[in-house]
Amino acid sequence: MKKVDLVIIGGGAAGLASALSAYSNGVKDILIIERGNHLGGILNQCIHNGFGLEYFKEELSGPEYADRFIKKIEENGIKYLLNTQVLGIGKDKSVTYINSEDGFNKINARAIIFSAGCNERTAGQISLPGNRPKGVYTAGLAQKYMNIDGYLVGKRVYILGSGDIGLIMARRMSLEGAKVIGVSELMPYSNGLNRNIVQCLNDFDIPLRLSNTVTKVIGRNNLEAIEISDVDANLKPIKGTEKIIECDTLLLSIGLYPFNALLKQAGCEVNPRTKGSKVNQNLETSIKGIYSCGNVLHVHDLVDFVTLEGEKAGKCAAYDLIHHHKHVEKRIVVDAKENLNYVLPNYIDVTKDLNEVSFSFRVKKPISKGRITFKDGDKVIKTITKMNLIPSEMVKVSLNNVDFNEIATIDVSVEEF
Repeated sequence: MKKVDLVIIGGGAAGLASALSAYSNGVKDILIIERGNHLGGILNQCIHNGFGLEYFKEELSGPEYADRFIKKIEENGIKYLLNTQVLGIGKDKSVTYINSEDGFNKINARAIIFSAGCNERTAGQISLPGNRPKGVYTAGLAQKYMNIDGYLVGKRVYILGSGDIGLIMARRMSLEGAKVIGVSELMPYSNGLNRNIVQCLNDFDIPLRLSNTVTKVIGRNNLEAIEISDVDANLKPIKGTEKIIECDTLLLSIGLYPFNALLKQAGCEVNPRTKGSKVNQNLETSIKGIYSCGNVLHVHDLVDFVTLEGEKAGKCAAYDLIHHHKHVEKRIVVDAKENLNYVLPNYIDVTKDLNEVSFSFRVKKPISKGRITFKDGDKVIKTITKMNLIPSEMVKVSLNNVDFNEIATIDVSVEEF
């Protein structure tokens, strides 16, 4: 059976960044496995600008952003397989895959970085009432049809959900001559970045209806109309607020979820809040030598942050491969408390020289002025004040100059004041 030092599953932003990071930190025997026919993942269909502002300090399109990493992969001779589907991952870090050239194959890795990305939630997953006529698409699928295949999915469009892909598609379809009638958002606030609200809706006079949802799909063979309704504080439709809107296309921008089934099958512990794997501060899962990063771990708002997380996974995996794992003196469990949807890492493996840990989290609701508190039981470890916290933007903070050996547990919360 073929052996490889490091196998990276997923050739998108996280996978490419982790491969280059591991390579620059001394690991040369690397194999990237990508199920698509090009490296770059979802970036290839994101032809709009806005990528790279954090990482490159300039504005790029998705393909331009991906190309900068792909060129470095080629320059360094890092091996990759395209059109290859991973079928299974073993606790022994074996990887089973299939493609047209190798057929059914299996390799053993000394370490694995899992960066397989995420999937879109569908009409079935939210039990959208009505039939299933032609004309109902997830926003990302519609984006692929338009930007890769050159197919205009409709001319009178309504969008459910204010996620960023949906907002971007509102602008894209408007530029192609379609009429975007409006956007309904279940929550009382938008789930997209503020800049996308301005550039994709406001600039095109597209109305955004908050606390509103689609309550019926109308049409048998082709979509003819939808019914929308306002919702109450419990997110239930309010009787008497129904409105019929004629349209031929409904785009669903109703959230993403990590494509984490392979790690779950391998036995990695799953975070019930993110649906990704539980990881320590080095992005290592509950199985030693298997790491997770990018949108398969938790959904990010910027690809630049995906890249940085991929670089961290590659660096940590390389260190453990070359120098072996450091001795863990104790484990600290981290938990998300008041006003937080989740927090990462899920636990901290305390080693002798550990003096700083970075945390990522999302708030449950918009908070104009928040006090972030780290507590060990009733003892406050640290407080940080941050302004304008919103669910659509991930927050990153660090604990430093702390003796982690003196901490039993860490609870993270945000208080509005």
